[in-house]
Amino acid sequence: MWVAKLKCRHDCMIGNRCKKFNVTAKSYELGKYQKGKIKVTSSMHQLFGRQESINKFIKDFKKEKDIIYSEFKNNTLFIVDKKKETPVTKFNKNIFMASPVAVDSKGYEYWEVGSYKREEINKFISYLEAICFELKIIYIKEIFAENIFFPKLMPNLTELQKQSIELAIKEGYYKVPKKTSLRKLAKIMNISLSTYQRHLQVAESKLIPDIFSNL
Repeated sequence: MWVAKLKCRHDCMIGNRCKKFNVTAKSYELGKYQKGKIKVTSSMHQLFGRQESINKFIKDFKKEKDIIYSEFKNNTLFIVDKKKETPVTKFNKNIFMASPVAVDSKGYEYWEVGSYKREEINKFISYLEAICFELKIIYIKEIFAENIFFPKLMPNLTELQKQSIELAIKEGYYKVPKKTSLRKLAKIMNISLSTYQRHLQVAESKLIPDIFSNL
């Protein structure tokens, strides 16, 4: 199995707004179909950042003209839209997403795509070169299929639980060695250590079993 990790920036309704409102996202394309000459896709996007910034993101997103249907709840955005030429429109039976797309606050997208054919990876990269403002190949490598990500929807976290785990990741709490402490994280969130610890533990208790529930 071949996997490529790519960093790119193109004209994207999600990436453009991540940059505009200082928001990050985890995105997963759920499906696509052809309706005449129009390509229709459905996707899920988990938004991270200050709640005020996320609310501005959603308010601005509602101006999009090519949205067929959308839902927004608990900072998760579900979209069905008419696609122009974007990376996902080039997916076929020979290429797939090996992990969710990460979108940073500067509008850069981090794609990890897989295929059993190296030439399919090369075709996808050639297509990205044609539509992206910037493109960087982080790696292309051959791996065992057992390392491929199987997508699941994000478990239902409260806003404080999401903020707690997002902050812990951002500040390096899960790095080895740790880059911060629970006490420092609680101070950043302006809540007590015990309250922060409780929010983080509940978030972890929902996320970790969810990831390994099929093992």
